Amino acid sequence: MRGDPRSLYLDLLVSCLSNLIYGPLPPDPWNDGLFRRDAVPGRDRDSPAHTMVGILRLQNVRELAQRAIDLNIPGDFIETGVWRGGCCILMRGVLAANAINDRKVFVADSFAGLPPPRPQIYPQDEGDSLHLVKELAVSEAQVQANFDRYGLLDEQVVFVKGFFSDTLPTLKAGPFALIRLDGDMYESTHVALEALYPKLSPGGFIIVDDYGAIPQCRQAVTDYRSKFNIGAPLRQVDWTAVYWQKPI
Repeated sequence: MRGDPRSLYLDLLVSCLSNLIYGPLPPDPWNDGLFRRDAVPGRDRDSPAHTMVGILRLQNVRELAQRAIDLNIPGDFIETGVWRGGCCILMRGVLAANAINDRKVFVADSFAGLPPPRPQIYPQDEGDSLHLVKELAVSEAQVQANFDRYGLLDEQVVFVKGFFSDTLPTLKAGPFALIRLDGDMYESTHVALEALYPKLSPGGFIIVDDYGAIPQCRQAVTDYRSKFNIGAPLRQVDWTAVYWQKPI
């Protein structure tokens, strides 16, 4: 047997969430993303994986959730933009593996895809077309069913349904020990930072999934950090995700 029971469980959970439990997918630019391709060109099919973030970003969620617990950083966990729920399922799994029943995982999403851009308010999002990508819309019922498949759907999981501009500014929750942003757009990232970062406990962690991949997201982070003179170093996770720790 390799490792302690907690590590074995979380290793298995990561492998299942990424759909790599049966071995690596064939080489393909989408094999950690929204699609994978059949051998026949043009015959794309939807991946059954419960996350599109890849192993490095899953391991980052696992590591920071565990560090928040080990360091006794007060607060709950939250992800904004959850797709099929994989990262949130992993957060809940980390709590379960540590037998923790006094923290919650907040699952924030429209469950209907991304909002249309509002360039009159956020000109950085002008021309954004992600709201037209139907594969990004996963229903709340489906995400709940995915949690249930792992035996992790319970009262410690809180669903926050709606576009972030409608839900996050008035969300009655916090403090948070771990925040993960995966909203792609400038508006989604900006709104989440404005609403949630003040609730992040000193020593807590914030992850931004799309920092390297989407310039609008990166600009929102840069603008927010500059506005509030946040100098905590950005740590690279993989080619796109970054995180930082809130100063104590």
